[in-house]
Amino acid sequence: MTIDQDRLDALLGRFVTDVGAGFHAVNAVIGDRLGLYQALAAVMPATPEDVARHAGVDERHVREWLSGQAAGGYVTYDPDTERFSLTEEQAFLLAAPDGMQAAAAFHLPVALARNVEPVTEAVRTGSGFAWHRHDPELFEGTERFFRPGYAAALVPSWIPALDGVEERLRTGARVADVGCGHGASSLLMAQAYPATTVTGFDYHRGSVEVAGKRAGDAGLGHRVSFEVASAADFPGSGYDLVTVFDALHDMPDPLAAARHVREALADDGVFMLVEPFAGDRLEDNLNPVGRLYYTASTAICVAHSKTAPPATALGAQAGEARLTALLREAGFTRVRRAASTPFNLVLEARP
Repeated sequence: MTIDQDRLDALLGRFVTDVGAGFHAVNAVIGDRLGLYQALAAVMPATPEDVARHAGVDERHVREWLSGQAAGGYVTYDPDTERFSLTEEQAFLLAAPDGMQAAAAFHLPVALARNVEPVTEAVRTGSGFAWHRHDPELFEGTERFFRPGYAAALVPSWIPALDGVEERLRTGARVADVGCGHGASSLLMAQAYPATTVTGFDYHRGSVEVAGKRAGDAGLGHRVSFEVASAADFPGSGYDLVTVFDALHDMPDPLAAARHVREALADDGVFMLVEPFAGDRLEDNLNPVGRLYYTASTAICVAHSKTAPPATALGAQAGEARLTALLREAGFTRVRRAASTPFNLVLEARP
């Protein structure tokens, strides 16, 4: 064996970065739970004592936490004043109430790690690991990870990109939001289109209960409701719009789900399918976004899809060509890409 030292050093550099990222995930969750990013934003430029006092936590831990965050580029340190702060970009990413709240995404790997043993067994045997078996923090992290992207794009750009759909929603339409989780997408549509009624469906009762509470808290309970139902048998027909956000690829039988969506639509209804962005070839996805989606998909998406036949296991990087072929097989005659972002692909499908 002949080792190329430069290549080995480069690989070791990635290894150090990744191990550090694992510990950073835990620290980001701690900071998110204790409001440390917001505390720093409130008192910066700040010493660790300032942040600890504002957040009501232990100063010595905060000093170590801030140092690690600064080493990772998530906060800014000024060696001349020995104080910490957030740039506008860091604050928008981590601390602003109406920002990206990106620290929430770290709840996903932390929650997943709590079930690493049964997930490992699922990978070994191919038996699968169902979504509802995960730690509840995974559901919270998923909703908080996707919600900022939906808030930024769903009403401003994705729905307007669908031919004629926005006008129907403005004048009054019936929408089914399938696989709605905690209801972020359902609530965004209900808030934006007061004449429209939205029903969210999810097989996970705990998520449906959370979504219903959020609808009530937002004063939208009269126009948006949530029910326990699977994608292949949710009730109702004649829907003007059916949506599935980042969920079809998780389903054991996405074809059956797409066929049922086709049956539930009105004759001139539209199916808006939002999926993680991916190229059609593996080599197109060998990048940071692809890495994020493939690694999450291994333990979450594929694992859930393997829990029941036919265990299609599309995975989070299915790609436009495969998704389009599935929709056509389900009976949709017109399928097109309506929009895309670095993280999402939006397909419009019609009967």
